[in-house]
Amino acid sequence: MTDKKIIAIDLDGTTLYSDGVTVSDYTKQIFKSVQDQGHHIIIATGRPYRMALQIYQELALDTPMINFNGAMISIPGQHWPYALSKHVDKAMVFELIKEEERFELDFLAAEFRRKFFINAFDKANPQIFGIDSFEAYHQMRMDKLDDDPNAILLQTRITDKLLLASQINDHFDNQVNISAWGGQNGILEIVPKGISKASALAHYLDVTGQDVSNLIAFGDEHNDVEMLGFAGTGYAMKNASDVLLAHADHQIAYTNDEDGVAKTLERLFL
Repeated sequence: MTDKKIIAIDLDGTTLYSDGVTVSDYTKQIFKSVQDQGHHIIIATGRPYRMALQIYQELALDTPMINFNGAMISIPGQHWPYALSKHVDKAMVFELIKEEERFELDFLAAEFRRKFFINAFDKANPQIFGIDSFEAYHQMRMDKLDDDPNAILLQTRITDKLLLASQINDHFDNQVNISAWGGQNGILEIVPKGISKASALAHYLDVTGQDVSNLIAFGDEHNDVEMLGFAGTGYAMKNASDVLLAHADHQIAYTNDEDGVAKTLERLFL
């Protein structure tokens, strides 16, 4: 492969180890070598900006970062004229609170670039939000929610997350896009209709004049479906969900805990 590539990487279940924090020294080394050859590595994650920034910095990236499953794309530390920030109507937050018994919700949270508000602390793991413990100012109140959030995060006790996502979408007359996080927790993320990691990558390709044939993507879960389907070449991790496999061009032989992304990039480029 001699053309310069855009390499979109999911974080959880893909680039990060299963602790949700660790990027191996091997991965950092391979990423640096790939970037030194002129290829561009772009984080594309469901995480909010505040929970991906440290990883972006650890990987020494200077490319755009995609957060909230495509609802935000920006270059950290720069005023990038093509940055985007999409929002969900805050009225949906309060509507979901009314329906929390019907949808068997443990909690729901309104997510912003650098802050969040959550309606219940007792069944939520604060580490999901990148903190050790909740503080009083994290408590959701109507008077605090004066702006539309980038995303709504919710945890459900319903086992079939994708069925619930469909039910919530029907409830809102298909005005949102809902995807499931990886892992054992029943986390769903709601972003505006038409928004996905793929839509953010399409925006990036458009403003930089690059062809989708040069886009490579790595993912493991339902929220990577559009991205892998859109990319010129889509790689699903060994640990990928069955939902994603149908949309991937290849399934790699290694998991996230085995540095699967880095091993694949080493084989392709080094």
